[in-house]
Amino acid sequence: MKHLAAYLLLGLGGNTEPSAEDIKGVLESVGIDADEDRLEKLIGELKGKDLQELIAEGSSKLASVPSGGGGGGGGGASAPTAGGDSGPAVEEEKLAEKEEEKEESDEDMGFGLFD
Repeated sequence: MKHLAAYLLLGLGGNTEPSAEDIKGVLESVGIDADEDRLEKLIGELKGKDLQELIAEGSSKLASVPSGGGGGGGGGASAPTAGGDSGPAVEEEKLAEKEEEKEESDEDMGFGLFD
């Protein structure tokens, strides 16, 4: 992938037929060693082909790939009953708030971060 990225960067810079040495130069400029086998394979597969046509062809192929919609959202919380009984949810919230207050006071431990 890094070889292809370097090839595309060179193409954007105006080099329509980057050589292996050009790609190595881009990769080495950012501290990456080029893999000779992959580099030669990439150069061989892209030799004589127009980058814009390859990108357009790839985009049309990607358009046909299903991308899934993820799962459905979670259900909403139930409303309190008409009698005003807030149920266990409110009790849990109060308990969580008390625990949170306790945790906050424990974090101080009598000294500050920059003391």
